[in-house]
Amino acid sequence: MGKLYFRYGTMGSAKTALLLTQAYNFEERKMQYLCMKPIIDNREKENVIRSRIGIERKCTWIYAEMDLYEYLKNMFEKTLQVKDWILIDEAQFLSAQQVDQLARIVDDYGVNVVCYGLRTDFQTHLFEGSRRLFELADSIDEIKSTCSCGRKTIVNARIDAQGNIVTDGNQVEIGGDDKYVALCRRCWRNRRIESSERNALKFASGSD
Repeated sequence: MGKLYFRYGTMGSAKTALLLTQAYNFEERKMQYLCMKPIIDNREKENVIRSRIGIERKCTWIYAEMDLYEYLKNMFEKTLQVKDWILIDEAQFLSAQQVDQLARIVDDYGVNVVCYGLRTDFQTHLFEGSRRLFELADSIDEIKSTCSCGRKTIVNARIDAQGNIVTDGNQVEIGGDDKYVALCRRCWRNRRIESSERNALKFASGSD
């Protein structure tokens, strides 16, 4: 019996490295697996999943309009081989319908699907794909990481070029350490206050 897994954490919590390590272990054990990733994360020019520590694997792009059930069903029928495991990076960018399609693949074919991703955006709101995974996944695990203050990170805070917390903007803005920092809730609140105070002082100074 297959299962739908959701493994989530903040940015920098080594989610991608864990996915790639799992893929390596499957390869060593001669197990059939497939790595997939939404095309919305287009920082890579090649169809690869690459971690910050330098390891990588080829992957299949997931497009916004792709029906994952039909795609995987056709693959299984064409190759006459059902994958044991499907590993998906950046699963927060899946649509709710695509998560439903993955759940159907699990139920109909007994495949294990492991989705790695963020829980919430920079405003602490759930991503569409993450919300549906929380609703449907058989197994949900948090990949924990630590804020600079020692507490558990919760917020994927967006920052500007000066390191100020950004609170407005589109939900999706692809970036790395130059645009995001993982913080605990208290540090996120304090840095937002500090950013607001700096902006207020800058505005007052410019008004003189």
